[in-house]
Amino acid sequence: MPLPKEDKIYTYADYLKWPENERIELINGQVYLMTPPSRIHQEILGAIFYQFYDYLKNRPCKVYLAPFGVRLPKGDEKSNEEIKTVVEPDMVVICDESKLDNEGCKGAPDLIVEIVSPSTRKRDRVEKFNLYEKHGVKEYWIVEPEDKIVSVFVLQENKRYGVKVYTDKDKIKVSLFDDLIIDLALIFNY
Repeated sequence: MPLPKEDKIYTYADYLKWPENERIELINGQVYLMTPPSRIHQEILGAIFYQFYDYLKNRPCKVYLAPFGVRLPKGDEKSNEEIKTVVEPDMVVICDESKLDNEGCKGAPDLIVEIVSPSTRKRDRVEKFNLYEKHGVKEYWIVEPEDKIVSVFVLQENKRYGVKVYTDKDKIKVSLFDDLIIDLALIFNY
């Protein structure tokens, strides 16, 4: 099947028909082609993943790397195929096993990490921020390699994100776990 046109509303049923070698996201039925990640992006992602993976072994929560589909249904989308939002965050942590299936995750992960590039900065900071907040993602990280900073958004009682910004010399206490601390000196070591 050819790649999708930009002027049509698509669903997860369409998404499943597209070429597997193309990285595509759907946000409210709109198509976003994803560019291949840079070497630095992959180094940062690997370093973050390693710290989470090491901590989560033998625990009920699981960590996954992209490509890993996260379907975020609205209330009116009755079947899986009707879902109009499918994203592929760089990394997710999921603690509710009932959200996992062979296609990935259906529903909000507990934690999402996005590593921005110049082509994704606006989408990660605005569209995905609003999407993740609306769907109740408990913790959302935006990693900015050029500036060596991480913005950590934690969902508050009012269902809105509070934010704290960290630099490459800081350590992040992950709000989901009592004793997980991510050392950013190990993340930005490139």
